Amino acid sequence: MKEEYVNDILERLKNGSLSEHYVSKEDFMDFRTVLVKRKDFKHFRGIGQRGGNVLYQYMETPRS
Repeated sequence: MKEEYVNDILERLKNGSLSEHYVSKEDFMDFRTVLVKRKDFKHFRGIGQRGGNVLYQYMETPRS
């Protein structure tokens, strides 16, 4: 996954145009590498799914 594509998805989650986004097991590390560089990293919640996929959502309140 390209960094520009991941940042676009994360911005769309943040502004509400996407409510959630599935990331496949194969793309997880590329996605996460971009995600952890963001200042608002703790606002994103990743929910593990069966098979290693992850469902990401944006939360208004950061997790602790």
